[in-house]
Amino acid sequence: MATSVSGIHGHLLEVTVIGCSKLKDTEWISRQDPYVCLEYASSKFRTRTHTDGGKNPTFQEKFVFTLIEGLRELNVVVWNSNTITYDDFIGSGKVQLQKVLSQGYDDSSWAIHTKASRYAGEVRLIMHYANANSQKPPSYFAPSVPPYAASPVPAPSAYSYPPQAANSPYPPPSSYPYPPPSSASPYPPPSSASLYPPPSSASLYPPPSSAAPYPPPYSNQSYYSNQHDSASYPGSTYPPLHLSAYPPQPYPPSVYPSVQYPPPAQSSHHYPPGPSYPGIYPPPY
Repeated sequence: MATSVSGIHGHLLEVTVIGCSKLKDTEWISRQDPYVCLEYASSKFRTRTHTDGGKNPTFQEKFVFTLIEGLRELNVVVWNSNTITYDDFIGSGKVQLQKVLSQGYDDSSWAIHTKASRYAGEVRLIMHYANANSQKPPSYFAPSVPPYAASPVPAPSAYSYPPQAANSPYPPPSSYPYPPPSSASPYPPPSSASLYPPPSSASLYPPPSSAAPYPPPYSNQSYYSNQHDSASYPGSTYPPLHLSAYPPQPYPPSVYPSVQYPPPAQSSHHYPPGPSYPGIYPPPY
């Protein structure tokens, strides 16, 4: 199997034309005088004419071609030389260079065909390519020193900081893990004993009433037509009576006795006199 060859541009290829065999005969009376032409890109070479060479001429001529990258074939054309008229075309063919470029040597016969693609004989060529050894792909060897393998990085814990670089100028952070969340102690912790202000039934202002709420629910009939109807209107009066007098008792309750104003009438002789004193002026002493 042929391998791919590259880097041939500018290198030299030697082609030796050995001879031809089984050529098509273009002469009726005398023997034909064949010669061979080689074409590679713009380079063209021609062998000498083998007079009376007939169907099996020999040449033994060498030509040197300058290779071009990407061009891997050589054209060969065989003619019959005529003295009076134009030369007769015997046949042509293509010579593949893949074998000589990869192996450095090729000794093969290449078939030629007429313009009607009929077989017209063979041309034997020997080709040499001196730079074939340098085009071989380099063999791969195992490295003598094993590749450097970095030490495994320890896996970080679930609550720690990422690993600190070895060349970092800053000190590594504390490795203490974050405190795990606790479902039993949410923040702030609810506590019925620490709520502020503390609920107290004795300190609510205004004090709650045990009577029906205001406004009372209306029935389908008019309020004024049913104000004496105890079945449709609550029995309490408006405004509802409270359990305690108004204003409510101050909080905290005072330790001093309450003083009524105005003070009640006394039996002492104070001015002005009480309502039981007769309206005589000046009053007697």
